[in-house]
Amino acid sequence: MSASNIEVIERFYTAFQQRDAEAMAACYAGDVVFSDPVFGELRGDEARDMWRMLVARAQNFSLTFDGVEADERNGRAHWVARYLFSQTGREVVNRIEARFVFRDGLIAEHRDTFDLWWWSRQALGIKGGLLGWTPMMQRAIRAQAKKGLELYRSRQLRT
Repeated sequence: MSASNIEVIERFYTAFQQRDAEAMAACYAGDVVFSDPVFGELRGDEARDMWRMLVARAQNFSLTFDGVEADERNGRAHWVARYLFSQTGREVVNRIEARFVFRDGLIAEHRDTFDLWWWSRQALGIKGGLLGWTPMMQRAIRAQAKKGLELYRSRQLRT
């Protein structure tokens, strides 16, 4: 096990618990690749800005993490986020499995996986429960997330 890569994962999630997006971003390599079922694949500043946006929007937020493991190249963790989904005000408990690839002491790849249908049932209510499993609804969720991130990024460029 690589203690330094374990420390990077722990630093990332501790910063997330504290809603410190800049400390989270500092754990990423410049050309980081991030992916999850909602945002799809994001690279570099787009990935860092996603965390900045999510931290800024977080309401009634808490996070726990465990199962942190890492070697010289790869790592993993399990984390649970509890929050109010900003668009609906509905409570979400999202259980996520994270996989990491490290380079030069930083996270070069970060891949989160979770059940998008389960997430949509919580975040969107009946509509998510009835349609959240469909590719059409999942594409709509991704499109809305990307649109929100683009809007956030455009506002940050103006300030």
